[in-house]
Amino acid sequence: MSNVPGEYRFVTVEKNDQSLSIATGPTPKPAPGELLIGVKAAGLNRADLLQRAGLYPPPPDASPVMGLEVAGEVLAVGEGVTGWQLGDGVCALTHGGGYATCAVAPVGQCLPIPRDFSMGEAAALPEALLTVWHNLFQRCALQAGEKVLIHGGASGIGTLGIRMCKVLGAEVYTTAGTADKCAALEAMGATRAFNYREVDFEEEMTALDLKDRINVILDMAGGDFVQKNITVAAPEGRIVNIAFIRGFEATLNLAPVLIKRLTLTGSTLRAQTFAQKTVMVEEIMETVYPHLESGAIRPVVDSVFPLDEVEQAHERMQGGEHMGKIILQM
Repeated sequence: MSNVPGEYRFVTVEKNDQSLSIATGPTPKPAPGELLIGVKAAGLNRADLLQRAGLYPPPPDASPVMGLEVAGEVLAVGEGVTGWQLGDGVCALTHGGGYATCAVAPVGQCLPIPRDFSMGEAAALPEALLTVWHNLFQRCALQAGEKVLIHGGASGIGTLGIRMCKVLGAEVYTTAGTADKCAALEAMGATRAFNYREVDFEEEMTALDLKDRINVILDMAGGDFVQKNITVAAPEGRIVNIAFIRGFEATLNLAPVLIKRLTLTGSTLRAQTFAQKTVMVEEIMETVYPHLESGAIRPVVDSVFPLDEVEQAHERMQGGEHMGKIILQM
C-alpha cells in the first residue's frame, strides 16, 4: 500500500445546475475481492450523461462518482485476490467511480491490457466489450456466417461490435448519421452502412434483398426502429435493445413476431450481478482477447480530454458528432 496516495481527485455533479467540478477526498480502499487501480484513463458512456441528469441513479452499493470503465495500474489488492501484482496494467469495468485518479473494481471485472494498447484504448474496452459479448453472443447466440445489424454503428459499442462480429465470422450491417461515418464503418468491416438521416434502412435493405434475412439485431435506437427491425429480421431472428434513444414508445404490428418466431429481448449491463459479469469476462478472455492481442480487434478512440476538461468531454458526447469512444486522461 506504500504507493497509494492519501487523497485522490474525482468528478462531482453540482446538485443545483448539474455542472461538473473536481473534488478531492481520501483514496478508496479495495474491499475483499477488489483491486485498487491508479487510473490513467477512463471511458465516457451515455449512461454517464443520464446519471448526471438524475435519470440513471447508481445502485445503492455503487460509487456515486460517474465512470464505468478505466485503465491504469494496480495500486493495491483486496483480501483474497490472486493473479494480480502491484504495478500490473489493468482495464476494468467499475461499479461507478471511474472519473477519478483512483478507482476500485471487482477482480472478476478486470482484464489485462492487451499488447501495444495505449491506456486510452484500454479504457475504451470494458463497457463495450461486455455489452457486445453479452447481448450479441450470450443473449442472441450470434454464430459465424449469420447476418447482424448493429444500430449506432459509430458509437463506442458500435465500432467495437462491428470489428468483433467481423473477426468472429458474422456478416455485418450498420446504421450511422453521416456519410463520412458510414464510409468509415464500411472501411472497418461493415458490408453496408446506412445513413439513417438520409435513407430508410428498412427500404434500403429490402431493395438489397435483405428483408427477412437479418439473424441478429443490436438496437440502441428504439422508437420507430423497432418495427423496422421486426420487418428485416429473419425467421428465428433475435432482436436485443440496449437503449431507446429514439423513444421508449412505438405503435407496432407484432404479427411478424409470431409468423417468424422472433425473439425480442433487452438488457442493461449495470443491473447484472458481479457473478454474471465475471462469466462474461472469462468468456471474453478465451474467445475475444486473442484477437485483441493480435491487433485484429481494436477500439476506436474519438478524442481524449484531460480530467479538468470533463465538461467539454460531456459536451462532445452530447453533441453526437463523435465516432468511437471519448476518453478522459488523468
